[in-house]
Amino acid sequence: MGGVADGHAEMGDVSDYELSHHVREALKSVLLGDTDEYDQIIGNMHHNVRLVPDEVAMLVTILRALAGAVSYIDVVHHRSLLSSICGMSLWNYGPDVMDALVELVVALASSSGKYVDLCLDMLVSNFIPPYNFLEILKQPRGLAKKDQVLTRVHSALKGIADLVPLAPSRLEQIVRERVPNVFSKEAQMVVYVENMLMLESGDMGELVGNAMLFELVNRLIDLDVEIGWDEILLDDPSKGIFEMELEDMARPVDETEIEMDEPQREYSGRKVLWGNVVAQKLDTLMVLTFDHLQSCFKNGRLVQVFEVLLQSFQSTVLNAYKSKFAQFVMFYACSLDPEDCGTLFVSRLVEIFKSTIYPQDWRMSAVAYLASYLSRAKFLSASYVTIVLESMVDWFSKYCENLSSGEINPKVHRVFYAGCQAIMYVLCFRMRSILAFPRLKSQLCNMPLERILKHALNPLEVCLPSIVEEFLSQAKAAGLFHVEGTFVFHDLLESELSRAFGGFERLDLFFPFDPYLLKKSDSFIRPNFIYWSMVRTTYDDEDDDDDEEGVSDDDEANDGVSNGRGPMSYEDDDDDDDFDMNLSKMSITPRNNTFMFGNQDNQRMRMPSRIRPSTSPESL
Repeated sequence: MGGVADGHAEMGDVSDYELSHHVREALKSVLLGDTDEYDQIIGNMHHNVRLVPDEVAMLVTILRALAGAVSYIDVVHHRSLLSSICGMSLWNYGPDVMDALVELVVALASSSGKYVDLCLDMLVSNFIPPYNFLEILKQPRGLAKKDQVLTRVHSALKGIADLVPLAPSRLEQIVRERVPNVFSKEAQMVVYVENMLMLESGDMGELVGNAMLFELVNRLIDLDVEIGWDEILLDDPSKGIFEMELEDMARPVDETEIEMDEPQREYSGRKVLWGNVVAQKLDTLMVLTFDHLQSCFKNGRLVQVFEVLLQSFQSTVLNAYKSKFAQFVMFYACSLDPEDCGTLFVSRLVEIFKSTIYPQDWRMSAVAYLASYLSRAKFLSASYVTIVLESMVDWFSKYCENLSSGEINPKVHRVFYAGCQAIMYVLCFRMRSILAFPRLKSQLCNMPLERILKHALNPLEVCLPSIVEEFLSQAKAAGLFHVEGTFVFHDLLESELSRAFGGFERLDLFFPFDPYLLKKSDSFIRPNFIYWSMVRTTYDDEDDDDDEEGVSDDDEANDGVSNGRGPMSYEDDDDDDDFDMNLSKMSITPRNNTFMFGNQDNQRMRMPSRIRPSTSPESL
């Protein structure tokens, strides 16, 4: 071992066999109390800066010698050696050392179950590069290094999984434990999620893919709920929900702007800045996720992946009422494959809503998702929406028939009111497009909507006034039915009755697919999304004859075209490519001081294009 101990100049005098023999002897000597040669081995392993060729050759030989001597490594006596191995970062070395290190880690993991977690943790720690590499990850040399490292990491993980049957389950746990938190640098979070998605789509996908998707959704939710928009909205209690402009929250705040503002605005400005820092991280991860879904679609794997996402949605997202963006993973997947993924999504939501085995909050959340999806998804045809509505209305009809007597009771009949509000909400967006087709118009007119909405439970009085008013305005203009009487709501978005059925979580205000406000990933959502400003209502007479001329039942197969014109009765935004310009269209401030049923002229309240799900009524 003298050649190793005395320096690298004598490297040529030591053969690989001799060095391997010395390594084994050094490991055995530790058990006898002699650590000199053992310490010299560890010293050589700590060299990682500007290694000359002889040093590289020495390190490669030591690592390979250790790989051949893993049976001599003892978890107690060789703790410093194990620590040194786990502390080595593949990012600090060239290909030869990386290959030797990976060979050692795989050999160590397969030698004894005691080392499996240690080796898996070491490999997962290499998902993220050292800080000095973070800034160059997007540069050509950084990308080349990243590819060199991660290819070897995932190859090693697969090698261990092939040799140790329990390794995949342990890997899932380690990946979950090492996920960067919301305070980590964006580059760290991005490269870690990239590795999770590599595991999902790679050779180990069948073993750990489902767990990676579940964990990805969890991380998106964690970031989502950290965005401090709710606190910002509460800063000025004199403003109602409709008056809140979200444009400032969708752009970074300039430090000079904060300094120029009055003191009470500085605190708000900092919260806007914090919200955007987190939003930028979430935005980037959403882009990664959407890209991954697109790749799955191209490779014919999307339905398989979506079934896992649907499970995750039901267990995590469905009841995350403060989530504003993570749920759009479902929306985008459905936009890629409406026939399979979209049908699965709607079927699950309808099942949850109708089934009494689920808690009331689950059922109300499900119908809110259903309403928001049917209203906002541009890729859904009017005929499909009509079929779903028909199924829902049939349930409400039976619900009313099964009541021997009834009166307004928002707490007892929460699910019923949530469902009625959902139906009205969808029709606010879709009524004109449905009525454009004679067969669909006949289906809608034959639905017992009037009997349900005029039932003694009186959903028209309990549901959100803004939605009820818009629905009745369009129903009257279309000649569906008309409600006599006057109801004054004093310009409020909500009423005491709507708050009562909404409950603590304010599910009366929960419409989860409201306009998407993350700037980079918006390009995935925008082409398939219906904004309220695009909707042609039944009382909008402009160009009626041109739009509806020639529409027949034969056109129903093509009524879901994404250009948003013609039978769909939507108008495309003039500034679709300009995200910031569109934010100004999200204002839903009511222009009138009161609004009345049966008196729609000049009293029509604007339909909300964004309803905040977690704003306390006491703050308004």
